[in-house]
Amino acid sequence: MASTTELGAAYFMKETYYELTVTPSAHLDLFLDTLQTLFPDAIETTETSLIIRSEEDVAPLAEAAEAFARVLSERLGEEVSVETTVEEKENVDWIAAYREAIRPVEVGEFYVYPSWEAPKEGKRNIQIDPALAFGSGHHETTASCLEALGRCVKAGDTVLDVGCGSGILGIAASMLGATVDACDTDPLAVENAAKNFALNHQTPRRLWEGSAPGTGERYDVVVANIVADVLKMIAKDLKARTKEGGLLILSGILDTKEATIEEAFADMELLQTLANNEWRTKIYRQQG
Repeated sequence: MASTTELGAAYFMKETYYELTVTPSAHLDLFLDTLQTLFPDAIETTETSLIIRSEEDVAPLAEAAEAFARVLSERLGEEVSVETTVEEKENVDWIAAYREAIRPVEVGEFYVYPSWEAPKEGKRNIQIDPALAFGSGHHETTASCLEALGRCVKAGDTVLDVGCGSGILGIAASMLGATVDACDTDPLAVENAAKNFALNHQTPRRLWEGSAPGTGERYDVVVANIVADVLKMIAKDLKARTKEGGLLILSGILDTKEATIEEAFADMELLQTLANNEWRTKIYRQQG
């Protein structure tokens, strides 16, 4: 991933740049994953959209997003649409403006802050740059997972973070005294997570490209902040990795998908549901 300094230097070489906004009707995270394989620089995320800025023509990326919506509709059996808009803008210092807009996030005992801000005394400080990360604490699902980890993880626990993205959840668990394994199917996410672990002076026991079947161990706590459709697809693997009496934290669940997840995990004991706007995070216990 390019740094914000490198990005800023590149954008000032021309008088204008292109800004592509991609707004899908659903599955924002899946669109992000797809576009990140096609666009090497930072992609800004909002609650509903993805924003790509480049001096090069972004029309092919818009076409790719539209094609992906069609493929997703066919594979999931539901209508997924996407709106794409392209604007040519004057080359102002948008990175400085973005930094001004991003503020630290405080969730329970955790304080998540970007590199241009200062840590907070008395908190477990996690440094993550939102423009360069796959999860920064600003999204409701990540914040709820941090809250759940703060409640569930004890020193000495073993924790598996499935779909680790930036590594923020694994870092949080490690700070709580857990032994952490983490994985992601995206090699860029694995690389990014490794850097963020090191940046925060934490070390995962194992970090691999892949998913839950990449380990044969069972864990005290398993956390998966992905999307509901993927959680349902890998439900068997997540259950298999959770110890008897262990906890499974699931997030990335829209309220419209909540019933689907409850059905898929009905053989586990639902302990708690954390609601944050339209997003749900569920804490389950593995029964004997």
